[in-house]
Amino acid sequence: MGAPRRNRRKFAKPKDIWNLQRINSDNALRAAYGLKNMKELWKAQSNLSRIRGNVRLLLSGNAPNQQMEPNIISSLSRYGIVGGGAKLDDVLDLNVNIFLDRRLQSVVFKKGLARTIKQSRQLITHGFIAIGGKKVSRPGYMVAAAEEQQIAYYKQVDINAGAQAPKQAGGANAQAEGEEEEAAGGPGAAGTPEIKGAGETGE
Repeated sequence: MGAPRRNRRKFAKPKDIWNLQRINSDNALRAAYGLKNMKELWKAQSNLSRIRGNVRLLLSGNAPNQQMEPNIISSLSRYGIVGGGAKLDDVLDLNVNIFLDRRLQSVVFKKGLARTIKQSRQLITHGFIAIGGKKVSRPGYMVAAAEEQQIAYYKQVDINAGAQAPKQAGGANAQAEGEEEEAAGGPGAAGTPEIKGAGETGE
């Protein structure tokens, strides 16, 4: 048996944990991107904060390794977050939305492979989405720019099946109710004379 190790948390909680404005903003992002919980949002925010911290260190000239600049730019451009000719100052203008847009869940929804952002997450976790023919079941997978065109269904699925079921069920129920009323001599019964209101001539 291997030595037990302590898993490190991959995100940092906000310092203003009870700030109402921040809470409302985070809840809006969570709903817009179909995130499971706040941990997924905090992970993206922590990743952005780490990158911006490294950039500030490079711009200050106090970085122990000044060769980090091309590595940061090439890594971000590989994921389509910045362009190939971006500078360090451009990285400081990034926000968390750009990182959330590169998640597999967001890309699948934008490509039209799912009707809603929540359905996109469901398709991924249930193994319906593949990248380059290889199944990927992590909604938070960061999609590289070169992989975006390789995203497709791993197995065929009808994404509109769930939306049509309630309508069909409603139609069947309405038809059944109509048949019951007809059998009971209700409003839909055949041959039942219509009762005229006061003042009607019947013409």
